[in-house]
Amino acid sequence: MKPSGEVHHSGRSDGTPRLSKALMRLSPILRRSSVRIPILIAMHIGLFAAIYAFAFFARFNFNASASSTRIFWSTLGPVVLVKLAVFYFGAHFHGWWRYVTFADLRSLLKVTLISMLAVAFLDYFAMSFQGAIPRLTIVLDALLTVLVIGGLRSTWRFADEVLGNTLSSRRKRPAVLVGTDHHAGMLAAQINSNQSMPCRVAALLANSTVFRRKAVLGGVPVLGHLGEVVQVAEKIGAADVLVPAGVLDGASLRRLSIQCNEADLNVRVLPRFEDAMSGTKEIPLRPLNIEDLLRRDPVKLDTKEVESLLQGKRVLVTGAGGSIGSEICRQAIRFRPSELILLGRGENRIHAIFGELKPLAEELGVTLHIEIGDITDERRMRRLYQSRSPEIVFHAAAHKHVPLMELNPGEAVKNNILGTKTITTLADEFGVDHFVMVSTDKAVNPTSIMGCSKHLAERIVYEFAQTSRTKFAVVRFGNVLGSAGSVIPLFQEQIRNGGPITITDPQMTRYFMSIPEASQLVIQAASMCKGGEIFVLDMGEPIKIVQLAKDLVALSGLPQGSIEFSFTGIRPGEKLYEELYFDDEATVSTTHAKVHAAYANEFRGSDVQAELNKLIAMADGEPDKVRAAIIRLIPSYHQTDESALTPVPTPASEHDDRQVANVG
Repeated sequence: MKPSGEVHHSGRSDGTPRLSKALMRLSPILRRSSVRIPILIAMHIGLFAAIYAFAFFARFNFNASASSTRIFWSTLGPVVLVKLAVFYFGAHFHGWWRYVTFADLRSLLKVTLISMLAVAFLDYFAMSFQGAIPRLTIVLDALLTVLVIGGLRSTWRFADEVLGNTLSSRRKRPAVLVGTDHHAGMLAAQINSNQSMPCRVAALLANSTVFRRKAVLGGVPVLGHLGEVVQVAEKIGAADVLVPAGVLDGASLRRLSIQCNEADLNVRVLPRFEDAMSGTKEIPLRPLNIEDLLRRDPVKLDTKEVESLLQGKRVLVTGAGGSIGSEICRQAIRFRPSELILLGRGENRIHAIFGELKPLAEELGVTLHIEIGDITDERRMRRLYQSRSPEIVFHAAAHKHVPLMELNPGEAVKNNILGTKTITTLADEFGVDHFVMVSTDKAVNPTSIMGCSKHLAERIVYEFAQTSRTKFAVVRFGNVLGSAGSVIPLFQEQIRNGGPITITDPQMTRYFMSIPEASQLVIQAASMCKGGEIFVLDMGEPIKIVQLAKDLVALSGLPQGSIEFSFTGIRPGEKLYEELYFDDEATVSTTHAKVHAAYANEFRGSDVQAELNKLIAMADGEPDKVRAAIIRLIPSYHQTDESALTPVPTPASEHDDRQVANVG
């Protein structure tokens, strides 16, 4: 695949035809409504007068008597004024002729019909010479108005798009567009009529093997399917393959990318059809990115259910400055809670998300509160619950970095276990309606301190769910893309430095999900919560970390083999693959296809409450003693020799791909 960049065409320096240049020179002047509207009014006065004159005298075969001519001159002014008023209040002097559409034609028909009826009413009831204007003249005047005004407006667009594009299209590089539905045809026509585009669509590519070959959409033929992309590109001499965002899933897009990379074709991503047709002249092209290759079907929220949960409620988000917490805030505010409380320990990140959400909060009438505090500080959290009285709590604050928690087990215990216990206890005490904790797949059969701490936090939440009026639930999912400390920025930095890309093991696999998708599903799960559920998000198929790295190398424009891979070996606390369920958890479907519920057979926190209290009490003690206490609670975790835990830079997949530092 060629390195990303703009696609240039040969010929004159700008490739713009003289006609378009003339229009462009007029455009800044005509764009000013103070100039454009008076000019359009003057033009329409002349047109209305000419149309009425033609219609009137055509009624008499252009041989009108002297008395008929007097009627024409006495009615000309009132007819033009009536039509001018109807067209003005119908906003026909405020639009742009170069963007005329069928909607404008429909509007033209409407105002013409109204003006015809108004002229007929004026002629019969208001003028002293009742019924003086021939009825055929009134009808003919309306027909000519539609033909002349509509024709002139269409001519401007025809000159701008069709003639201008015909002259410039020879200088544009041909491209292939993926898609054969109605939207693809309209998008192809939009691209080909847009003179600012660096390429033109010369062929359409079906995204399945079932299609009508050589069918024509938007003036462009369908020449093949995805598996024939190389042959189709060679046939039309294309160097670019255009893919509208969301048309292909990640697996299909990866296969297409591999074919194009081998044939030295550029894969470029277009906006969705709805975005490309939103009225803006520009249709931006961007290079393929890793999120495209990992893309799955978009999340569809049950908005009524979520709105019922959040609208008008006081919502608290812990860890609101972190990757997941901040996105939960962005998603939740759209459903108009009465108050949104942003809790975090890192003041800069909380201030940043507050500044981002403030304009939207003012628009939606949502009150924002900043609360800087540590979730392990019981007195501070109690004061917060007393002053803000939250009704919904999303608990996203946690330490999540696997190797760092191996080095600092006491901090994982304090933040992930004690912090969770503190805010769940207060949620129960203050009668919160819903409490949802964000967990991780590393809590399942945990082999790391971080995983153990999240597993024990899940136990705490589950125990409260058995007796509390508050509806407690846990949402468990895997790694997310694009967050702080993500594996992707690490790989990209290593590629920029010329390698090597460091990976722990060639068989290492992980689940991946985008931050918005994960956050939306957390909110959806909260709306379905009855109390005691462990919701598990549908993470799709696990991805090999090696394949992820290879995709990033290809997307950077480098050939495979140009970057060395270094395998460092699995470090303490890591697993080759992640699990989403315990063996003894019963799983059931929910009303949402991407959210499942897991119910534990034996999962009571009271069984280990004394040991948990001992563990929390020794959190500031010797790390080895903390690890030994964790083993008593979770035998699957094996204590590690502390000498093996060295704080070296984290290679690929050595941390949960979310928030690196504590955000509570």
